[in-house]
Amino acid sequence: MGQNLARNLASRGVKVSVFNRTTSRTDEFIREHGGEGNLEAAHSVEEMVRQLSRPRAILVMVKAGKPVDETIGQIAPHLERGDLLIDGGNSYFLDTVRRTDEMEKRGLQFLGTGISGGEEGALHGPSIMPGGSRAGYQQVESILTRISAHVDGDPCCTYIGPGGAGHYVKMVHNGIEYADIQLIAEAYDLLSHALGLGADQLAGIFREWNKGDLESYLIQITAEVLAKRDAATGKPLVDVILDEAAHKGTGKWASQSALDLGIPVTAITEAVFARFLSALKADRQVAAKELKGPSGRRASMPESIIDDVRAALYASKVVAYAQGFEQMQAASNENHWDLKLGDIARIWRGGCIIRARFLNRITEAYAAQPQLKNLLLAPYFRDAIGQAQDPWRRVITLAVESGIPVPAFSSSLAYYDAYRRERLPANLIQGLRDCFGAHTYHRTDREGSFHTRWGQDGTEVKTEEV
Repeated sequence: MGQNLARNLASRGVKVSVFNRTTSRTDEFIREHGGEGNLEAAHSVEEMVRQLSRPRAILVMVKAGKPVDETIGQIAPHLERGDLLIDGGNSYFLDTVRRTDEMEKRGLQFLGTGISGGEEGALHGPSIMPGGSRAGYQQVESILTRISAHVDGDPCCTYIGPGGAGHYVKMVHNGIEYADIQLIAEAYDLLSHALGLGADQLAGIFREWNKGDLESYLIQITAEVLAKRDAATGKPLVDVILDEAAHKGTGKWASQSALDLGIPVTAITEAVFARFLSALKADRQVAAKELKGPSGRRASMPESIIDDVRAALYASKVVAYAQGFEQMQAASNENHWDLKLGDIARIWRGGCIIRARFLNRITEAYAAQPQLKNLLLAPYFRDAIGQAQDPWRRVITLAVESGIPVPAFSSSLAYYDAYRRERLPANLIQGLRDCFGAHTYHRTDREGSFHTRWGQDGTEVKTEEV
């Protein structure tokens, strides 16, 4: 991504000094791409800094964690007051808060910037989520908006907020990406095993789905991956890929932060757990021989099932996005970031991995109701899920009867059913907590906290009397 961002910048008239600690990589890059714009090789940090005019702007693209601190530690001593450092990797947002404070004490500007789009997006136009110093953003705003993706003439880049806001929003973006990918995988699994469809047939189905409400980058490349043939075996490539899904931590961070905030991002968290479970390949191979499932049945009326899975996938995706946006709003309140959720949806419409047709609907929903509590309450999504819920339930029933795990589908529906319930069984939970731990409870008919003397005379008292 770093190389392609450099090429993107240079192709749009920006002078770029390129440095990599491995000198041969820098020289090779210049040999291959030096004619694409004003690209200049630097063989040391000092040389790179000398090649840049003040106020300097330096984009760091290295692996999150210690490598970022080490790279900043090498560069910062050579910078001058007012210069800008941009961390464009997937850094943890609290690390970004710390680095922002540290750079400000040096008199330097710092932007923790989420960049989504992979290698292709980096070259042709990513979605960019800058957070941190507003003055620093203003210094490079024209450059970042120029290199970002554009949809309907609007750049997919906007200032997100202070401190770690940019990297937080990118973290939630990646969490939604985890959920989106898991939901697609569950749809593939259902159609493959419940209907016995092969990769070529499934590629056609996803290609067709990409023409409707499900149109998105991930649905598009799902069709491409399913259609790909393995040169060595002649089989569909997907059939020879080992079923272990890796991860880089951003989905886990999103789930951890949601737990801290008390926000139920069930689809994201189930997607993270599904990747963890996939990594237990050796254990699963043993369990497959020992543990029995249902007798299994091949679903009838395949066309109807395909339509049902499409509806269930759409409804579950809406829930995943609704949860992610609810999490961002909670984090904004907690950290005083004043996130503009409609603007975030707008810059995700192009360039990024989760770009999808219905992000236009999310943008419109927040434009109509800036204080919208939950996307499920927006009229469009309320009606869309209302129409999809019957096939959604049929699909999960089929999965359960067939022994096909659909954790993201199931948790999304459970969230929907819980969110639409005026009364949940948490009353019993709180009663049990009071019985074994004197944790108290509130009543529906009067104010105050109460405790029942369960092990004594069974009377109820207000908590101040306990």
